[in-house]
Amino acid sequence: MQIKEIEYTPNPNAVKFIVDEDIQPKVGGVTQSFESIEEAEGVPLARDVLEMDHVETVFFSANYITVTQDGDAEWRDLMREVAEPIREAELEDARTGTIREAEEEAEDDEDKPGMDDPRMPEIEEALEDEIIPYLEGDGGGLEIEGLVDDTLKINYQGACGSCPASITGTLMSIEHLLKKEVDNDLSVETTGDTPMPGGMGGGGGMGPGMGGGPPM
Repeated sequence: MQIKEIEYTPNPNAVKFIVDEDIQPKVGGVTQSFESIEEAEGVPLARDVLEMDHVETVFFSANYITVTQDGDAEWRDLMREVAEPIREAELEDARTGTIREAEEEAEDDEDKPGMDDPRMPEIEEALEDEIIPYLEGDGGGLEIEGLVDDTLKINYQGACGSCPASITGTLMSIEHLLKKEVDNDLSVETTGDTPMPGGMGGGGGMGPGMGGGPPM
């Protein structure tokens, strides 16, 4: 597998590795976030990266891998270390999505609260059209965890998971969009840990990645 480009993200603790192949089959927008070696069982590339010192999460989407660290490592050194197993990996070492897995994920989503709410199709469409492309550009994503009364529960993935801007500007942008496009009574909350203050990224929190990682 070849690395085409390495991009910094608005999250100072996350870097995006763009590769030359589609890691995930284009089936239902499959993505996968790994936060432990146990979760990476059966996915050798994710396991190899998570075994490295300072690495906290690995996020697979389309044609890129986002690696998040604990903030204690120098990116120039860690990027070189992470790049090695990526270059050595075969496509199947990274691929986690199949048609059946996508179907099972869709079935699991149906069990989440509020997924049968008549507003949900509009919510999903607004997020897919207006929000997720920007998050993906910054090496992240989001997953809907449910709709409780008028509160949409979401879980950030990849670079967005520990980015301070995700809990401020980005969250406000999502809520503003849904109020405007779907229902003015809607609010949005995250289900994950609240990011620590002091990171990069402000204002809207979304937009093109910073780009321009050093050559490897």
